[in-house]
Amino acid sequence: MSFRSLWHRLESKLHVLVLVFSVLLVVTSPWILIGRQLSSRSGFWDYFHVYGGVVAAVLAVLFAVKVCLKGQWKQFFPYLVGDFSQLKAEFKGVAKGKLPVSGGKGLFSIIEGIGVVLLVLVSVTGILWYIVDPSDALTWRSYHKLFAQGFIGFLIVHVLLALLHIKDFFD
Repeated sequence: MSFRSLWHRLESKLHVLVLVFSVLLVVTSPWILIGRQLSSRSGFWDYFHVYGGVVAAVLAVLFAVKVCLKGQWKQFFPYLVGDFSQLKAEFKGVAKGKLPVSGGKGLFSIIEGIGVVLLVLVSVTGILWYIVDPSDALTWRSYHKLFAQGFIGFLIVHVLLALLHIKDFFD
């Protein structure tokens, strides 16, 4: 099997894989007791969080690469090239009682882009928490928790936006 065909098979499943691992890690995170590092008293959920987190981090990077391929990053980060046209139009529509549309370079896509950034930040800080010297681990743990909380907020918003997107199919 070639790399290209392997990538296409994985690429089509990345969103679901990232979602599943993210939800599992978020839901089980209250059960972990990791400070500076894994210890001899670490339980199943501690190990799952660390090694499931490594898998999630790899998936997050692959997902970010997928989002950035073929200029698609301009859809999720249009403000980086100074494109505010759809966003302005959507804000004018919201002022008139219209919901933003999914897709394009508007509000929903920008929120999704923020989610990708938060996902990568959660992944990077989690890996750094694991690999740094134990004297620095608690600092990275605090960053990891901060970005994870932001990502949880994003997940809630993302679900609400997905529900609005489903509403588009019935209008």
